[in-house]
Amino acid sequence: MQLSLMCFSCLPSSSRLQMVDLRNGSRVAEFILVGFEQSSSFTRALLFALFLALYSFAMAMNGLIIFITWTDPRLNSPMYFLGHLSFLDVCFITTTMPQMLIHLVVKNHIVSFVSCLTQMYLVFGVGVAECILLAFMAYDRYVAICHPLSYAQIMGRQVCVKLVSTAWFFGLINGILLDYMTFRGPFCRHNHIENFFCEAPIVIALSCGDPQFSLRVIFADAIVVLLSPMVLIVISYARILASILGRASSSGRGKTFSTCASHLTVVIFLYTSAIFSYMNPRSTHGPEKDKPFSLLYTIITPVCNPIIYSFQNKEMKGAMVRALGRTSLAQSESV
Repeated sequence: MQLSLMCFSCLPSSSRLQMVDLRNGSRVAEFILVGFEQSSSFTRALLFALFLALYSFAMAMNGLIIFITWTDPRLNSPMYFLGHLSFLDVCFITTTMPQMLIHLVVKNHIVSFVSCLTQMYLVFGVGVAECILLAFMAYDRYVAICHPLSYAQIMGRQVCVKLVSTAWFFGLINGILLDYMTFRGPFCRHNHIENFFCEAPIVIALSCGDPQFSLRVIFADAIVVLLSPMVLIVISYARILASILGRASSSGRGKTFSTCASHLTVVIFLYTSAIFSYMNPRSTHGPEKDKPFSLLYTIITPVCNPIIYSFQNKEMKGAMVRALGRTSLAQSESV
């Protein structure tokens, strides 16, 4: 909350003190999230049950992965990255899901200016950090597959900590920049956001004057934080593919493809939805198009990550078995 207030204090005085509707002189200090309010009561009840189940599952599975990766000393560097990815997913889904669940059962969809700013900062910061972390995980797979004998030396614990810290640092700093570009001007149009959370391109369209400058800055930033990591991912997997095709054993190729498939699935989910949301012209957007992609990168991806990694990764499955074994042993000793 302190960070959100810092971001708020960094805004121009015209944004903080003169958020005035120029048409009727009323102060615009809050927004209304339209979300799914136009759906029928039965549809909203179904969505509430579905999203509550997805949120509970994501929190339980990601929480289990975090616990395992931070308590099991047998796990190596890839699992260290996975623990932080799960923590990012917990932050990501918690930023949007509880609010959406509340709005599905109540009629009041109003969010304050500061709440909207804080939510957008967290979405930006966590989202950018996850994009960068996925690129580092692709590089980790490249080193493990193409340079297995040097893996322990190249991807030591200290290197992994530095890479994860870099992802968090750029994510949090980038969130401040994008928050400023979104809320830099006063808002003098209607305050209805046609989505279930405060998404930057939609909020910018509500501000006074020409929003093109802010949209261009966000577009340029998306090129850096989305396409740059994607280039590293493509290069890493291109070299992995070349290494796989050079192997004579078909079983070895199948095993390596299986190892990389989980990471590629996560990358496709996250990057496809993020590119559509922040790199497409606004003329191609609309509530019916925006919501599915917003759901994909804010909800579906955090739900799918633990499924993909836990069932595709033998090391993680072994760690889960050991964790369950320790729990059963502790329960039997307490009886």
